[in-house]
Amino acid sequence: MQPIPSPPILLSVFPAGPGGGNPCPVVLDARGMDAEVMRGLAVHHGHESGFVLPPEESGTADFRFRFFVPEHEMEMCGHATLGAAWLLRAEGRAPGPELRIETLSGPVRAIFGAEGAVEVTQPPGRVETVGDITVVLSALGLTDADLRPGSSVLNAATSRVKTLVPVADLARLHALNPAPARVRAACEAIGSTGLYPWAGDTDGVVHARQFPRSSGYPEDAATGIAAAALLYGLGAPEAGLLVRQGEAMGRPSEIHVRRDPDGPGCRLGGRVELMS
Repeated sequence: MQPIPSPPILLSVFPAGPGGGNPCPVVLDARGMDAEVMRGLAVHHGHESGFVLPPEESGTADFRFRFFVPEHEMEMCGHATLGAAWLLRAEGRAPGPELRIETLSGPVRAIFGAEGAVEVTQPPGRVETVGDITVVLSALGLTDADLRPGSSVLNAATSRVKTLVPVADLARLHALNPAPARVRAACEAIGSTGLYPWAGDTDGVVHARQFPRSSGYPEDAATGIAAAALLYGLGAPEAGLLVRQGEAMGRPSEIHVRRDPDGPGCRLGGRVELMS
């Protein structure tokens, strides 16, 4: 792999216990790196990776972020944005109350709170019912009887479309073991970037798993963009959601999602820590 101007710093984003969270390499100075070098780093680490660059429009943004999975570039990544913003703050490069960030999916803000807390904004969600769910159920190895009664399979998005699949109980959710090729075929058939089966919704706590369409790995331990989509799929409750993910992988994660008190969209947040 070509030498990298600024070596990546490895973070765990959204951890909720030992070994938890989504691993994320972040390059704080990606100037001079082209797309193939960035993708090569994601391939090397096997995880979605974030890259910090000067903004293209300095009057409206403080930084520009790019995101790559082993297969390709992503328009937006919730956990990499959160991680990179947290790291910029820790390095003294984000002294103000928030950051204005350029991404391929549009402008994003990172808002800082006390004791290292950070939240990332997302635009208002859009939701539509998936008419024919046969290909989705087949990909996940489910039947209609495995779904939560009275709930629908939805395509929902803030930045990217995720397919929300309401599973009847946690045991069935954690037993899922879909083949990546079938997940990809299902996503392509319904215009989705990942299947997001979920269960629970008790006192604002939801358990979920994320099977991406074509990231180069079969499952994500924590997916902020999917959690934001789920907030809107569940009607954007006033109290917000706590989404637990990664449990079936042995990487327990927690994502907090709530309406943005300062705008029309939502905010997602959670813990970030350095990986040893």
